Amino acid sequence: MSADLAAVSQQLGITDAMLAGRDLQVYPQATQQLVLADTQVNGSAFLLIPAAAVAWQAMKAAAADDAVAIFLISAFRSIERQAEIIQGKLKAGMRIQDVLSVLAPPGFSEHHTGRAVDISTPGVRLLQADFEHTNAFAWLQSHAKQFGFYLSYPKGNSQGYQYEPWHWCFQRF
Repeated sequence: MSADLAAVSQQLGITDAMLAGRDLQVYPQATQQLVLADTQVNGSAFLLIPAAAVAWQAMKAAAADDAVAIFLISAFRSIERQAEIIQGKLKAGMRIQDVLSVLAPPGFSEHHTGRAVDISTPGVRLLQADFEHTNAFAWLQSHAKQFGFYLSYPKGNSQGYQYEPWHWCFQRF
């Protein structure tokens, strides 16, 4: 871990002991130019590296062809933004240990790469495990790999995160 990441972690109260025993990988921020992958109704822009953006659009269209609606709720996130999100949860009263079960420490999030997406479908609560009971999740399990996307954090994952059926990462380059 770089000195900068160590300093950010220290400011958030993240200790080496909290990260020990977890199969965490440092993910550098995207070095490629990020492009618009999608836009939500509220105008939120979701950025990804070009190959991931193209793959996302193709996957979303294929799902729609199969009458499955999927949409993005998160894509690229900078290291600074990751720290801000964690800080917000701490200010809301969450303990850092609990935060780290649902969010990667700054520098350890696949979102930094511009390849990770959080996906949802109409009619479900965002970022909740019950997404796994949707037609969208079943469709992703059957088809996402064709577009280069893989489920990052299945049940019992070695990184120590809660199960995230909504989190998929583009791994074809």
